[in-house]
Amino acid sequence: MLHGQKIVVVMPAYRAQKTLEECYAAIPKDVVDLVLLVDDASEDETFTLARRMGIKSYRHPENRGYGANQKTCYSLALAEGADIVIMLHPDYQYDPRLITAMAGMVASGVYDVVIGSRSLGNTAIAGGMPAYKYIANRFLTAAQNLIVGSKLSEFHTGYRAFAKRVLTSLPLAANSDDFIFDNQMLVQALAFGMRVGEISCPTRYFPEASEISFGRSIVYGFGVLWTSALYRLWRWNLIRPKMFSRSAELQLKSNSAA
Repeated sequence: MLHGQKIVVVMPAYRAQKTLEECYAAIPKDVVDLVLLVDDASEDETFTLARRMGIKSYRHPENRGYGANQKTCYSLALAEGADIVIMLHPDYQYDPRLITAMAGMVASGVYDVVIGSRSLGNTAIAGGMPAYKYIANRFLTAAQNLIVGSKLSEFHTGYRAFAKRVLTSLPLAANSDDFIFDNQMLVQALAFGMRVGEISCPTRYFPEASEISFGRSIVYGFGVLWTSALYRLWRWNLIRPKMFSRSAELQLKSNSAA
């Protein structure tokens, strides 16, 4: 705990058998109260290994997608009474030792959302990020900052910390079940007036780490631009998309059967 707040780490997993043990070992157990893993119907031994390691684990009976995995993760974390939730990929690209700092930034009450940025400190290329991904990241981030009116160094990191109220008030059920979920969630946080902080986060790119294909990266890029356009049109009161709705029906439930 930090400042009396329960810290839960969620790990949306898919084919993470080769990296899970090393990633889990680096999590600061003196701060984290609980680690939850949701396996999205991996063909490898991710789920079996997680259970053997003593991680509280769940498994989708069929592959539902990265976004759907996160929805399950957050619903389960809320059911466990989490005050602060850290989303950590089990592929060990992001350094788990930063959990303490990220959780502390939320626990202090200064920020509602904290993201681990690969752009702060220029660590992305040094960590092995492919050049085309780095260029695309910088272009899409600049475009979103311009359209949304923000000043973030990166919109596309998968390392994030959330206060409970973020997960219970955003219409996350309206978001995609695919990779664009991350981007939609961050834009929603900005749209709902959440305070977003950043911390420099070195990353590792290696063969065992998860990585989406070039084709799916293109689809993701267009999804980012579409999400930004929806935000701007919503701000101009021209449309009312569900992803910016305050309807309770679109908010995640604290469901232990998620």
